[in-house]
Amino acid sequence: MKKGVLLVISGPSGAGKGTICKALLKKRNDLHISVSATTRSPRAGEIDGVNYHFLTKETFEEKIKNNEFLEYAEVYGNYYGTPKTDVQKLLNNGKNVILEIDIQGALKVKENCEDGIFIFILPPSMEELKQRIINRGSETPESLMTRFKSAYKEINYISKYNYAVVNDEVDLAVEKIEAIITTEKCRVDRIKDKILDSKEGFIHEQLYD
Repeated sequence: MKKGVLLVISGPSGAGKGTICKALLKKRNDLHISVSATTRSPRAGEIDGVNYHFLTKETFEEKIKNNEFLEYAEVYGNYYGTPKTDVQKLLNNGKNVILEIDIQGALKVKENCEDGIFIFILPPSMEELKQRIINRGSETPESLMTRFKSAYKEINYISKYNYAVVNDEVDLAVEKIEAIITTEKCRVDRIKDKILDSKEGFIHEQLYD
């Protein structure tokens, strides 16, 4: 069984990474999103194991001690993290996994998953990014400025990623990411062991299926 690929997608707030991930999942049935764990209480309509794995603070901290997260962070008094076992199980079963996480989380995942595909989502311009955040209608002038300043800092991390995709149009951004997936699946270092051990016909199957 071919091992799945891990796609780590992140970028500044307002770049549209969430919208892109939803579009990818809707378009492709070979992609699966990892369910994060959290210590916050479920909101109305949220289901344990579907939206999040809802854990107590004690359980979460025990898992931190046991190194059971690819990455985790504490946000406004609650923990959020990516369970390592869940991701590894999906990948080993040949599933391609999307992680939509913040930049600090992505860099932590990179320490644990060197063969992951790290994609940075960029807005068409900083002015467009600012307008997108304003259009949400949920920001005060102070919080807007904070987010905008953070975006400038976050873009400096782009060199840590494998690819950059400008989200000027969602459909085009999705097509670019699909092209990246195809390219990565053709990399020799991902398939060379199977090629060496393969029988006739393997190469066509692996590269073009």
